[in-house]
Amino acid sequence: MNTFINQLVHQLGFWASWLLIPILFEIIPTLWHSFRTNYSRILNQPLSTPKKLPMISIILPVYNSEETLFDCIESIVNNTYPKNLIQMTIVNNNSHDNSFSEFGRAQVAFPNALLQWIDADQGKAKALNSAIYNSVGQYIINLDTDGILQPDALRNLVLYFENNPDIDAAAGAVLTNKKMIQATKRWSTRVLRVNEYLQACMFGRSMESAKNQLFTMSGAFSAFKRETLVSTYMYNVDTVGEDTDMTFQIRERLGKKVGFCYNAIFYVEPIGGVSELYTQRQRWQRGQVDVSSDFLAEDMHIGNFFKNFMVSRLMVDHTFLFPRLIWTIGLFVLVFYGYSAVLILASFVLMYLLYVLFSILIYWQVTRMLIDFKQETKYLKLKWWVVLTLPLYNMIVSIIRFIGIINMITNSATWRTNNFTNELKVIKQIILDDLSRFKKGKTDD
Repeated sequence: MNTFINQLVHQLGFWASWLLIPILFEIIPTLWHSFRTNYSRILNQPLSTPKKLPMISIILPVYNSEETLFDCIESIVNNTYPKNLIQMTIVNNNSHDNSFSEFGRAQVAFPNALLQWIDADQGKAKALNSAIYNSVGQYIINLDTDGILQPDALRNLVLYFENNPDIDAAAGAVLTNKKMIQATKRWSTRVLRVNEYLQACMFGRSMESAKNQLFTMSGAFSAFKRETLVSTYMYNVDTVGEDTDMTFQIRERLGKKVGFCYNAIFYVEPIGGVSELYTQRQRWQRGQVDVSSDFLAEDMHIGNFFKNFMVSRLMVDHTFLFPRLIWTIGLFVLVFYGYSAVLILASFVLMYLLYVLFSILIYWQVTRMLIDFKQETKYLKLKWWVVLTLPLYNMIVSIIRFIGIINMITNSATWRTNNFTNELKVIKQIILDDLSRFKKGKTDD
């Protein structure tokens, strides 16, 4: 035992170098932001209600949404925000199902709701652009139709703007539907969905917005001051990251502040499984790099690491992705270079425990952010074990992002990327082709 401990201490410098990245760029910032939010009372502050609430316009882009459109509209109508101050524009993105019939059903069911339907060219960005100039509200809210709003979401979002006049755009909190998670029969998919719930970008977005460094306002639920939105170049139709592009336009081109309203909650359908996670994260990866390259063409060098947060963010997210994968996947290769297998396994466990600590910090902070939502906090308390699986989930996502970087180099941008099953088929075919050529070469010899 003493020999093992001495060996571990002797090689501490080697292992410490691997731990620098999570300590410097994840653990320390998380601890600082937790301390800051706890002692500056950023969370759960009472907000004053203006004497006259403003008109708001909600844009609902529709593409084959017949199964979810009515429920989404119903959740808006049932919100605590005054019905006569909500304009809803359902913008059709070349649907070929019964979405229009569901719109008609909503008109009958909610005769006092301010509903309108418009048709747009193909593509979500084009659909959003078509609806923006038809909006009359002081605030414009983009909302996907595959989810439902928490009853106080709209009021909380408007009060956030009204009490923070320096905020010109804001992302809402997007959480997965708890009932759908609970109804999941396959245990591996349920574990994946619980991890998605905790990792719903709430804590990360609150950290970013506190420094006006929010990288992306989620396209599923985001809001803008109308005068700010119409001052942009509108949504970029040439990228799969139109929501990231809009975030950059508002902050970098217009010099405005982008915030995050953690208590305006939108519940979406949980992710279908690994295959959907695979295509979704790759698309996000491509969008992030595409947009960053457009806005940071002249600033992307190591000298701006501490000057421009987007430079450091991209370097941490992408350049530092490689050593993360090395110590996770390549660590066990060190056995063949004379390192003790027991020592390597112990090191791996220590690293994993470090990320568990990181997960505990996230879990605790998200619980505090949702303290006013009793069902959410109760659900999180029942799912405490997610802190043990979150590091594994994050590593799977990192691997997917790494593959996304490779695909980004070799394939053109498109919303419809290969899913996990198709990628495996391609890999299998490449191996079979290589074996066939190898056998043919052996025969020719």
